[in-house]
Amino acid sequence: MRGRWSPGMVQPVLAGVVLAIVGFASSFAVVLAGLRAVGADQRQAASGLLVLSVMMGLTAIGLGLRYKMPISIAWSTPGAALLVSAGRHSSGYRDALGAFLVTGLLIVLAGLSGRLGRWLHAIPVPLASAMLAGVLLPLCLAPVQAVARFPAQAIPVVVTWVVLNRLSRRWAVPAALAVSVVAIAVSRPWTAHGSQVWPTITVTAPTLSAGAFVGIAIPLFIVTMASQNVPGMSVLASYGYRPKLRPILASTGTATMISAPFGGHAVNLAAITAALAAGPDAHHDPDRRWIASVTAGAGYIVLGLSAGLAVSLVASSPPLLVEAVAGLALLGALGSAVHAAVADPDQRDAAIITLVVTASGVAPFGIGAAFWGLLAGLSFRILHRAVPIPSAGRRAEPEPADQDVGAPERV
Repeated sequence: MRGRWSPGMVQPVLAGVVLAIVGFASSFAVVLAGLRAVGADQRQAASGLLVLSVMMGLTAIGLGLRYKMPISIAWSTPGAALLVSAGRHSSGYRDALGAFLVTGLLIVLAGLSGRLGRWLHAIPVPLASAMLAGVLLPLCLAPVQAVARFPAQAIPVVVTWVVLNRLSRRWAVPAALAVSVVAIAVSRPWTAHGSQVWPTITVTAPTLSAGAFVGIAIPLFIVTMASQNVPGMSVLASYGYRPKLRPILASTGTATMISAPFGGHAVNLAAITAALAAGPDAHHDPDRRWIASVTAGAGYIVLGLSAGLAVSLVASSPPLLVEAVAGLALLGALGSAVHAAVADPDQRDAAIITLVVTASGVAPFGIGAAFWGLLAGLSFRILHRAVPIPSAGRRAEPEPADQDVGAPERV
């Protein structure tokens, strides 16, 4: 029977445990960096990490049991990286929570309304990818900067990531994180810095400003949809699973809205780690692989209880070293985003403009650089289409008056 325990369930259960550990350990530092950047204190950051983990777990369990498909759920790692850049000009933690709430509402509306989905698809993929690349680039520079400033601690972390990335890619970031913890413990005594090992849930009333709406909510929605939900559906489809998108968006958007007052920024489909549950490594029988995603959901709930300890460890380390681990985790996403951004020669210039404006970190009127980067790229693209300019390397066709009408054709 499908719902009863059997020896064949051991494999998907182990796959789910691996998925949860890899998913949590490889990117929780990015989430904490993003929350701290928008003004969360240590208790609020731990609360956000805990509630995100719990909502991810409950959503994965609910969808997996309902549809009997390996629907893996995650937090928006690119979205957290967006918060790092937006936090430089953030109008406050409460406004950021309001932006999280609006992001969840937009995800729900995208599932319920085809029009919002069409608007999202109207944004050219190269420009959306370039915006994501611009968001990720500053954080991905952190490993290089950390090696220069803290060589004794950062070099072992980077070397570990390089070696494991060659031997067992899925464990590269967790292993680098473990080495960074050892480096922190050896180099300086660990103190709690006012945070608790066991996290406490904090509730903050969200507010919303125009700057947070345009600079955080809209880019966070676009990044989450373009880099998490859409690729997540593609991964499932590649393994033969085609769940309905509407209930998934409704569930993850609602989970985002519920978690927002507690510090959660976005809950969505898993993209990179989705293959761990949907692929044959989870089980040879596709009808059994949903057990892996459900197990991963339970694992996220358990791992969420370590949020206080995670915040304490992060507080005991140089911020740049934590960002270095986060940057290593995002290098693959950066490479994919850059490739998608420049793949189309006709849109390459607009994509590069989007990338550099987004990466610049400028924030006129308190609106984050991601919005301005996307606006700049779209404006250039519209202007380029309105006023076509011949390519420099293309030879102009001769005018009819310049041709010798009486001359015979040459073969």
